[in-house]
Amino acid sequence: MANQLTLMIVHAHPDDEVIGSGGTFARYAREGVRTVLVTATLGEEGDIVVPEMDTLENHARLADIRRDELQRATEILGIAHQEFLGYRDSGMAGRESNNHPACFHQANRDEATGRLVRLIRAYRPQVLVSYNAHGGYGHPDHIACYHVTHAAFAAAADPTRYPKAGPAWAVAKLYEMNRPRERTRTAWEQMRERGLKTPLDNPDYQIENYTAPDEVVTTAIDVSDYIGLKRAALLEHRTQIAADGPFLGMPEDIGRTWYGTEFFTLVTARVPLPPHEGYETDLFAGLR
Repeated sequence: MANQLTLMIVHAHPDDEVIGSGGTFARYAREGVRTVLVTATLGEEGDIVVPEMDTLENHARLADIRRDELQRATEILGIAHQEFLGYRDSGMAGRESNNHPACFHQANRDEATGRLVRLIRAYRPQVLVSYNAHGGYGHPDHIACYHVTHAAFAAAADPTRYPKAGPAWAVAKLYEMNRPRERTRTAWEQMRERGLKTPLDNPDYQIENYTAPDEVVTTAIDVSDYIGLKRAALLEHRTQIAADGPFLGMPEDIGRTWYGTEFFTLVTARVPLPPHEGYETDLFAGLR
């Protein structure tokens, strides 16, 4: 298995794997790439958006519910391996749950890095992906994923670091997930023009906190053939994704633009890259 192309993506909570990278997982799984999802927490602090499910009993067992939702979603996307870092959901920034001693936000960074190093050395991915420094939208667990993934990318290649975690493995390419700002703004504005709900309706929504400047995006993965799978996987996260929300409530034409491409920023490459114009179109460019 050492020579098999392997993609590892590190996410914070169940449902993140679909929103940020569901089409990418499905595409590469279909191409025969071994896909590995690492999920840091079980999303214990998530809200429940379905009124009839929003009960004290369900909140008490939300980790189990979301684990089941995650399993169904990963099956749809063809994700071959699911791993967990084993931390508790920290909740949104500023909540008391950020102080829970078992949450990812409070995790010892060196220990958390070691857990991911062990997985990197076990699966030996050529491509490793997680969030940007802002965590995509400022969630403490997303930001922790960014720090731990970057630290593990460096440490996994160093045989003097975490020697009990297995033989050193140098991941060839490190990426961050990024959503181009103007493309996102256009989608929301088109929906608003049709009288549909969008995040722009929220006066507290700042698009700069959820997107990246277009010029920092290096890579665009065409996942238009997998929109149906991505939508089906998203529907499995029933506690988290409202059927009439901005993601699932998009008109088909806007949805094709929104869901049909997933965007990334190449942070580091340890291999020579083939020449290209515009966006890079394959996470494994230079590796095939």
